[in-house]
Amino acid sequence: MSDHVGDPSPTGAPPANGAGAPPGPATAAPIGFTADWPTKAADAVDRVVDTIRDRAVRPVLIGARAVVFGVVIATVAIVVVVVLCVALVRFMTVYFWPGKVWASYYVLGTILVAGGFVLWSRRSSGADLDRP
Repeated sequence: MSDHVGDPSPTGAPPANGAGAPPGPATAAPIGFTADWPTKAADAVDRVVDTIRDRAVRPVLIGARAVVFGVVIATVAIVVVVVLCVALVRFMTVYFWPGKVWASYYVLGTILVAGGFVLWSRRSSGADLDRP
């Protein structure tokens, strides 16, 4: 008897039923396939997934990021403009016309209307747009 637990024979020789024999024709890869066909199949699946991601998911992801960043930037810009207007009114009310808030509103309104006129005059007309 052998001292090794998994040893099939006391002499250490391979068993007679062929369990330790090299693979024969029954266990070889099918005709037309090489031994590395699982690797090639996994690489092909990986290429298909990458192509689908590049063509479908990436443009959607870029568009979603643009929308989110645009909303965040617009929100921050609105908050900054409102805070600056409030600060300007407070500054003019305290230092230029103490107690006369209406004068501060008048000056701020004049500045905003003048800015609106400038932007309105620089707009493009509808004829300049390329429409199909």
